[in-house]
Amino acid sequence: MDNKNNFNDFFRRPADDTDKDLNGRDERDGQSRSESASGRVSEEPRSHYFSYGPHKSAWSADSNDRKAETDSTASDSYGESPVEMTPPKPLRSFSFQSGDDQSGSGWKVNKPKRTGAGFRSMFAAFMAGVLVVGGLMYASDKYNLFTGRGVMANGTTTAPSVSQSSSNNGGVKPTSLDISRPQNIPQIFQQASPAVVKVETKVKVNSTGRTGNPLFNDPFFRQFFGDNGSQQPKSNGGSGQLQPGGMGTGFIFEKSGYILTNEHVIDGADEIWVTVQGYDKPFKATLLGNSYDLDLAALKIDATDGKDFATLPLGKADDTNIGDWVVAIGNPYGFDHTVTVGVLSAKERPISIPDDKGTREYKHLLQTDASINPGNSGGPLLNMNGEVIGINTAVSAQAQGIGFAIPTSTISAVLDNLKNNVKIPKEPSPYIGVALQNIDQSWTSELKLDNTDGAIIAQVDRKSPAFKAGLRQYDVVTDVNGTKIKTSDEVSAAIKKLKVGDKASLGIMRDGKKSTVDVTVGDRNADTQN
Repeated sequence: MDNKNNFNDFFRRPADDTDKDLNGRDERDGQSRSESASGRVSEEPRSHYFSYGPHKSAWSADSNDRKAETDSTASDSYGESPVEMTPPKPLRSFSFQSGDDQSGSGWKVNKPKRTGAGFRSMFAAFMAGVLVVGGLMYASDKYNLFTGRGVMANGTTTAPSVSQSSSNNGGVKPTSLDISRPQNIPQIFQQASPAVVKVETKVKVNSTGRTGNPLFNDPFFRQFFGDNGSQQPKSNGGSGQLQPGGMGTGFIFEKSGYILTNEHVIDGADEIWVTVQGYDKPFKATLLGNSYDLDLAALKIDATDGKDFATLPLGKADDTNIGDWVVAIGNPYGFDHTVTVGVLSAKERPISIPDDKGTREYKHLLQTDASINPGNSGGPLLNMNGEVIGINTAVSAQAQGIGFAIPTSTISAVLDNLKNNVKIPKEPSPYIGVALQNIDQSWTSELKLDNTDGAIIAQVDRKSPAFKAGLRQYDVVTDVNGTKIKTSDEVSAAIKKLKVGDKASLGIMRDGKKSTVDVTVGDRNADTQN
């Protein structure tokens, strides 16, 4: 018994301890506890403590005071007795949480409060990057680090040549690298602008309401008058009153008042008026001479103050290379003295433009990408020395940056004739006097041909070289001077390569038989005049 009591006393709390229940209430001291299973009164009960590990503990007390949350009992040598079970302390969680511990059991991790140091660091790094990039951009621009050009000590720039490869470079010659635009364009404009004039025409309106200028019916040339035909003069009952006809550009090439412009600018005009920079009123101009084929015209104005006019010198278009800078000055759409800049795109360009009077065959034209618009026609095309190398004449309506100018080589050859109103002889035009057509597949059996190669003669002009040589309608041309041809265009191109007076040997098929006819190339212009 003593051993058992000693064993039980080992688990008993000291008598002076004060226990609290789960709600924090003190255990009442001095109250007697009994109630064993057998009904006998035991000695003063003592609380027993049992450890349940992680499981939730329960406790029981006097039945009059509380009802046990669980029916847990403990037994010893005296029998079963109610026991009080103290809940274990809550285990601490191993999760890391920021801020205050809401459950009271988690680990508290004290994080430092954020300050403005991070933002200031980022802003400082950004500003440092801006300064570095800005400095590099300034240095690369000042010293041309990416253009291949160096800066000498005196501030002048040098363009080193591209080094030649030690191996075969394919025959490409080293060239200098220079991508800067010319710096003297303002000086060129200031020097040339006083000599550039605006040319305006006036026409009489007939009873039908149309002007005397046939170019109003041509949509291509209407654009050079600045209105694209949208402001044609209205009918005035055949009174003959003058109406604005068109507008273009010209330039003074002699100080006494001689002006060059395009023939299509003044064609059909009853009066020509010229506006010169520095004068309040326009001058009435006199037409000296003109050429339809060359599209050139010379005008004359007289100064009212007795002073000389500003002039532009004529340069040599042959000395200008493809890719050289050029400057165009004119009056596009009425905007006086507009300057545009470009390069010389090509030389020796031929174009054909039909109108009411025939077809203008332009040859040896200069092509440029300097902007040329309606109203620029007749204005000067200048080189970097301020010299005229061409007269702006036409543009390609289907493209941008394709303009054409008559070169000074053509102008210089006829300038005296224009000034003195001497008829300019037409340039010889090689021809044989036939109309050609391609062969249709359905015609091969009728013409006794094996294929459609060649060109059929649809018409032979009377008294033409072909008529005199004995060519007939429905003859099929198969070769020219021994060169096989397949289309009518190839025959025309082969004839145009010949000169007037040359012999052309034509191979023809007639009634299924092949023969050769020799034709002497004639001059279309001379035969037309005769």
